[in-house]
Amino acid sequence: MFSKQSVRLAGFVLIKSRLTCPIPVIKYATNECQCAALKRSHTSWTGHKQHTHSEGKTRGVHIHNVRPISYSTLDPAEVRKFQVLANKWWDIQGEFAPLHAMNELRVPFIRDNLLTVHGGGVMGRPLSGLRILDVGCGGGLLTEPLGRMGAEVLGVDPVEVSVRTAELHSSLDPALRGRVRYRACTLEDLTEEEGNEEAFDAIVASEVLEHLADLDTFVHCCYRMLKPGGSVFITTISRTRLSYVLGILVAEQVLRIVPRGTHEWDKFITPVELETILESSGIIVQSVRGMLYNPLSKCWSWQQSTAVNYALHAIKQKEEPLHQTPTEDSTFI
Repeated sequence: MFSKQSVRLAGFVLIKSRLTCPIPVIKYATNECQCAALKRSHTSWTGHKQHTHSEGKTRGVHIHNVRPISYSTLDPAEVRKFQVLANKWWDIQGEFAPLHAMNELRVPFIRDNLLTVHGGGVMGRPLSGLRILDVGCGGGLLTEPLGRMGAEVLGVDPVEVSVRTAELHSSLDPALRGRVRYRACTLEDLTEEEGNEEAFDAIVASEVLEHLADLDTFVHCCYRMLKPGGSVFITTISRTRLSYVLGILVAEQVLRIVPRGTHEWDKFITPVELETILESSGIIVQSVRGMLYNPLSKCWSWQQSTAVNYALHAIKQKEEPLHQTPTEDSTFI
């Protein structure tokens, strides 16, 4: 999440905190990540059901994996964290300043990939005609710019006070009227509602995965609500030693640009693990790009390394045409 200038500070933090805050040991070697991802689970799971994606509307797409589903992405502890911060979403100098700055990268990343997949829209509204779901929308920091580009955007968040903040802020811009809506609900609740099966051209989850209770349920819900050929956009934090140093020690304890306790290192997920979960569910990764935040310039930049922050674009497989079985009357030459 931070630039190389911060590594000097990180060295000081490590020396000072070795006795009380040791760096976690990476649990998985690189060549073990795929197996680890399939076994990944959380203690907050509430139940288990054997589920495959061959059910429902996945005709022609044969996904053979079976995984336990808890039907809950909600982590009550994470909800409490964001309830405290809900009135600060639009303070561009406050705790969410890095998210405001991230729009310089994530908005073009989403726009350009959607244009590649779907083609251009109306002049000045390149995303017109597309339906986008913004999961964990918070105060609407990403929802609004997507709506201004012409998309019909639904932002959902389990923290009701954040949703009310988002609604109030969007009401101040007449250009968003009829394009942006918000709901205070969980992703899995929305999935079960009638009319949401294969209803969205894109699903966005920016800085959300590291706060979820169950990634498998998240991916399952995305698959159900995406149209065939629809896109998933994710920005999140990789689980590495460097992300622990920069994302938690430096960001939360030294520079304090992020409230202490915002992140839990063991909830971070590497690109390899995330790609395994997505692709085993029929959502194929198209690109992964590293991101880095410079706390001095307060700007984000693209990087080759995905060791800290990264952005990912994946596409749900389109239905494969069913193979026709020759009839008895078929004539072969």
